[in-house]
Amino acid sequence: MNPFIEELKWRGLLADFIPGTEEQLSKEVTSAYIGFDPTADSLHIGNLIQIKILVHFQKHGHKPIALIGGATGMIGDPSGKLAERCLLDEDTLIHYQNCIKNQLSKFLDFENGAQNKAELVNNYDWMKDFNFIDFAREIGKHLTVNYMMAKDSVKKRLSGDENAEGMSFTEFTYQLLQGYDFLHLYQNKNVKLQMGGSDQWGNITTGTELIRRKIRGEAFALTIPLITKSDGSKFGKSEGGANYWLDKNKTSPYRFYQFWLNASDADAERFIRYFTFLSKEEIESLTAEHLENPHERKLQKKLAEEVTVWVHGKAEYEKALRASDILFGRSTEEELLQLDEKTFLEIFEGVPQKEMRKEDILGIGIIDLLSEKSGFLKSKSEAQREIKGNAISVNKKKITDSFVTDQKHLIDGQYLLLQKGKKNCFVIRMI
Repeated sequence: MNPFIEELKWRGLLADFIPGTEEQLSKEVTSAYIGFDPTADSLHIGNLIQIKILVHFQKHGHKPIALIGGATGMIGDPSGKLAERCLLDEDTLIHYQNCIKNQLSKFLDFENGAQNKAELVNNYDWMKDFNFIDFAREIGKHLTVNYMMAKDSVKKRLSGDENAEGMSFTEFTYQLLQGYDFLHLYQNKNVKLQMGGSDQWGNITTGTELIRRKIRGEAFALTIPLITKSDGSKFGKSEGGANYWLDKNKTSPYRFYQFWLNASDADAERFIRYFTFLSKEEIESLTAEHLENPHERKLQKKLAEEVTVWVHGKAEYEKALRASDILFGRSTEEELLQLDEKTFLEIFEGVPQKEMRKEDILGIGIIDLLSEKSGFLKSKSEAQREIKGNAISVNKKKITDSFVTDQKHLIDGQYLLLQKGKKNCFVIRMI
């Protein structure tokens, strides 16, 4: 078996491929591409599988090409959707494309000078001057309407599903545009293979068919399974439906780390094969250890470490780990004081907060601060009793009744964390 195909197979990342694909990969260094639609100014964890497939492809000696859909992004892929999405203006799309290019350059090697160095292309570059009449004559005549309507992405939208809103001509032409991308790259960059999610099979094979019919060329397709959670829910979305982004300004490394750490046992067993570069032997050994002591959550911890380091780097992983320790009580005052505002607020999301003036916080005795100033405790007598019982902490540090707040105690210069016992927390924010 071809090493690249074999790796995808044992990792569970192979859905389907056109006969002859394996032979092509074994015969020579092959160029392949995956498309990324510029629908936001950042990629998200739903894109990680496509990125990882390209990384594996390059590691096995082949040439990966990441295609930014500057042109197709103006239309929108109907695959898996019941309604047409809003069309973006050109300036917004250009901004999104530039952001995605910067992100992809973190994962793929574009600079090694070898035959298989990665490449970025944008289909807007070859579509912008292609007028409608020429496109209809040169491309449209090679594929029948019957062929295009047989694709699942079209059939589902035209099947009478009560939730579907039909399909515009704009969306109907999407598969032709994607097919032309493959033809253009085949002719101009010797790209023999297109890869993508299993929902893209119809669009990808439109490209291979166009190449066959127009220039009698032989091209190949390979798809990856769509990733879902073990409970059937959509992978990569929060409970509120928001994405987990790869841009740390949109999803902090701490929150990103927590997503992987909170994976169920069943998901962690799959995700560690999908999303890490650990070897088969390492994963099998780790899985066996996890099954012996599942309460230690070794799989989840290793999964969260590997993916966070890959996406955000070692330093951000270590910060996320410290933040996680703070959340579960295994931390020091010094570690808490090193947190930035965004991470601190994410850790203590949902904890009661009160805004207070500087003069009501700094230089104030702890009894007054705990009770009448903040309202955290009901009375001075309760505050005295809890402090005497060694139950009160300020910034994770036990205090006595002689404690007085100072500027040095403020987290990121404005927050103070009060605690009674382990679970009863209260945040003061200086205004």
